Amino acid sequence: MDLSIIIVNWHSAGYVRACLKSVFGTVSGLSFEVIVIDSGSGDGCEEMVAREFPVVRFVESKENLGFPKANNTAYRCAKGEVLLFLNPDAEVCEGTVLELWQSLRKLPQAGIVGARLLNSDGTLQTSCIQAFPTIWNQILDSEWLRQRSPRARLWGMAALFQEEAQPAEVDMVSGACLMVKREVFEQVGLFSTYCFMYVEDVDLCLKARRAGWKTYYVPEAQVVHHGGGSSTASTQTFGAVMAQESMKRFFECTRGRWYARAFTFALALAAAQRCLLLACIWLFQRMAGLKADTRFSLNKWLAIFRWAVGGETWVKKYGYS
Repeated sequence: MDLSIIIVNWHSAGYVRACLKSVFGTVSGLSFEVIVIDSGSGDGCEEMVAREFPVVRFVESKENLGFPKANNTAYRCAKGEVLLFLNPDAEVCEGTVLELWQSLRKLPQAGIVGARLLNSDGTLQTSCIQAFPTIWNQILDSEWLRQRSPRARLWGMAALFQEEAQPAEVDMVSGACLMVKREVFEQVGLFSTYCFMYVEDVDLCLKARRAGWKTYYVPEAQVVHHGGGSSTASTQTFGAVMAQESMKRFFECTRGRWYARAFTFALALAAAQRCLLLACIWLFQRMAGLKADTRFSLNKWLAIFRWAVGGETWVKKYGYS
């Protein structure tokens, strides 16, 4: 079989339906299978898949495994020579999957390829390619800075703005749509499970590079990535803290404990500064009778600051190995 497409569901049955429709409506020229693994959702996804997409293999877990473990579990059922890990809130465009598959086979030493991600409104999602994380690009990362210096090496996203739409070697591509050769995935030991979510794509691309493989961004392949359209403020704050915890663990595993501690310290300082700035903006808005639209950002950065100084201990209950 040419390809196995793996989708992890966690309370996203509606997104999964749209994702599967896009897959079966656009993929041609390949022998492929689709595997949906449910990570303890109980949201009716199994019944929907059985009713509307009977050829899809459904794998159910009674507990929330976390993103990397769920993908690894589904992989063990897969038969394809190539694997496509696809987020449930992603919809592939016409020709995208075949373009990725062909690029993976013909580009020099290609082990991983990724697509051009678009937001729901069709605008570019600049996070679809990034530089490997460092303390500097994590602390300085903001949409304001990225927009003003999009070609800076710090972000690693210059390929998004090249004049010719040609595949380009990059540090990493987003796990929202990540295609990898089976031999590469097995050689590097699958997705690392020291994180519950968020950095498994970074880690996989780094392991592949260290093993001698290259990662390519393929701009002709396009995917609409809705990106948490159903998230609430509380789940987004949860995600922000989990992202920092996962990044700290990534640094511990790839750069050492002292680098991870330096990251945490630097993040505490950066979060404190952002909290102070956002609090001043919020106070000014209240005094001027304006709508205070900075409250969510303030709450998010307060949670990140608490995590950096040893609070938010709930994050420790999420299993890592």
